[in-house]
Amino acid sequence: MAVILVVTMLFGKLANRFGQSRVIGEIIGGIVLGPSVLGHLFPGLAAALFPAVSLHALEILSNIGLVLYLFLVGLELDTKHLRQQKGVAFATSLTSILMPFLAAVLLAHPLKTRFAPPTVHRWPFILFLGIAMSITAFPVLARILDERKLTTTPLGTTAILCAAFDDVVAWMLLAVTLTLMNTKQTGTPLWVRFASLIAYLVFMFAIVRPLCGWIVKRMKKRELTYEIFVLAIACLLLSSALTDWAGVHPLFGAFVAGVCFPRLKEWQTATREKIEMLTSALLLPLFFAITGLKTRLDLLNSWNTWSWALLILAAAIGGKIGGAVLAARWSGEDWRSSLGLGALLNTRGLVELVVLNIAYNAGAFSPTLFTMLVLMALITTMCTTPLLNLLHIGVRHGSSEAAVEADSVAGAPA
Repeated sequence: MAVILVVTMLFGKLANRFGQSRVIGEIIGGIVLGPSVLGHLFPGLAAALFPAVSLHALEILSNIGLVLYLFLVGLELDTKHLRQQKGVAFATSLTSILMPFLAAVLLAHPLKTRFAPPTVHRWPFILFLGIAMSITAFPVLARILDERKLTTTPLGTTAILCAAFDDVVAWMLLAVTLTLMNTKQTGTPLWVRFASLIAYLVFMFAIVRPLCGWIVKRMKKRELTYEIFVLAIACLLLSSALTDWAGVHPLFGAFVAGVCFPRLKEWQTATREKIEMLTSALLLPLFFAITGLKTRLDLLNSWNTWSWALLILAAAIGGKIGGAVLAARWSGEDWRSSLGLGALLNTRGLVELVVLNIAYNAGAFSPTLFTMLVLMALITTMCTTPLLNLLHIGVRHGSSEAAVEADSVAGAPA
């Protein structure tokens, strides 16, 4: 664990030096610790650091980190803006999901024939692949916007709303996909799985969320106490347990729990501060290491496999950026802001890795296809900053250049 923390931290700092988000370096650090680099160059050292008996414990700890992380993603989701979303934000969200999803549908049959495990069924595979190619990493996008002073600009506001909508749609699709997968594996009737999922969502949004709002309105003091924080974590874990029992995934329950958390700024800020540091410093690096141990670059050992990897990358970038640009132009935006919006929504990052690991653990992706999609997630996220630099959109904090004014980047307000 000590090695994982130090390596991911160093690679994260190195990524910052090259103008990339820290999460890029942390992902690369995890891959370096896996069989692709450390295991290939120093197999004895890799076996000593990561004996098979330790992997289960690392997996459990990383899952706890992911549950807390997805809770924070839901916590930061501005549901008021989602309800107010219209115009270019809604159109761009829809097309930026639909086009890469359609590209995945076209690629699904040849990829399933060549790289999928024989036990996976057609529709779960198509849905997993579509989600993996169409998702946007909301937290990484928010960090990039903050670094480039774009958060309050029309472009930044539209991008955040699109990413939030993408996240909600992707997690709902993932819930449906896992329901289908678990039905095949356990033999439980499909209607029972869907009924459980719907009952859970009704309970959370029709009972728990209004109840939380009612409690907040009756409270005289607005600070987050120790008791409230403990209750929030307990509710988060119960929500994750409910979705796990319903046959979906604990992470979906964590995300919904975050969305249902009271929209009280003092509570949101304090909860994020208490959870984020420990999660980012200790638990998420373990997830990067587990992902790195599953990533096998040595499996991409022929022109054929590299050709398929490049085709997946081209389809993911073309579908995501192309869909966003077409919708933004159709809504009346200029080419520069349309391309900037497409570049921002092409960010996949950590959320993509979460989806890939869920699909891999569910038996939908082979190690080879998993590696291809990890590379796609890494490269698409790395492209965001250079594309924004090329378009001269925004500046990073600490840059010697003059800050871009909010009105200099065209974009429709939400």
